[in-house]
Amino acid sequence: MTDISREPQVLHAVASLVDSLLVDFDVVDLLTDLIQHSAELLDIAAAAVLLADPLRRLRLLAATTEQAAELELFQLQADQGPCVDCFATGQPVSIPDLRAAADRWPRFVPAALAGGFASVHAVPMRAAGSPLGALGFFGTRPGPLSHADLLVGQTLAHIASVALVQEHAPTPSAVLPRLRSALHSRVTVEQATGYLRESLGVSVEEGFGLLRTYARVRGQHLTDVARRLMTEPQSRSQLIAEISALAQR
Repeated sequence: MTDISREPQVLHAVASLVDSLLVDFDVVDLLTDLIQHSAELLDIAAAAVLLADPLRRLRLLAATTEQAAELELFQLQADQGPCVDCFATGQPVSIPDLRAAADRWPRFVPAALAGGFASVHAVPMRAAGSPLGALGFFGTRPGPLSHADLLVGQTLAHIASVALVQEHAPTPSAVLPRLRSALHSRVTVEQATGYLRESLGVSVEEGFGLLRTYARVRGQHLTDVARRLMTEPQSRSQLIAEISALAQR
């Protein structure tokens, strides 16, 4: 399946999963749907999701096949394999041909091959910089996952992470304060953008771009920078000078 022909399926899967986050949902049921989608979209034989407990020990939450579940449980017992490495490093793991990883995972590889798998991959799940678990993908024939495949897999892992962090659908009482906060933040950003327009003699678009670039370069939130500009007159001159320096680059 080409990336272009797969695009409608990817969008449908993402829309369906995100829709589930906006209503009452069961996290295990949703993550089961998610790994089923991933198996179909990535054209792999099976998929599974592993989550970390409070002691940072990985646990199997769901798998699309019994063989994948058994292999994941063996991986945890042996403490070696793609999901174990992915969780430990926070980086994707992709092994197109399992036989080439025999030295890396001397116990896992024979078990995977005996289970009928020939390639394995894993993408991390994380939130606020902390690892939550990993999604594991298993193929019955050798072959890599393309960059587009890994991007799809990582997108699904991000959705899984949101589901875990959110766990319950938002209620009106919780949503309304967030809406008010978002609107108030937007007003603050607009005020700061207008202030930069006047101070630096730039357009509104350029002012917003400078504000946003400054926030990203400094690793700060856009709204926090805007709030500082509008509410901290003692540091305003320095802040404008720093933002202005970006315009000179």
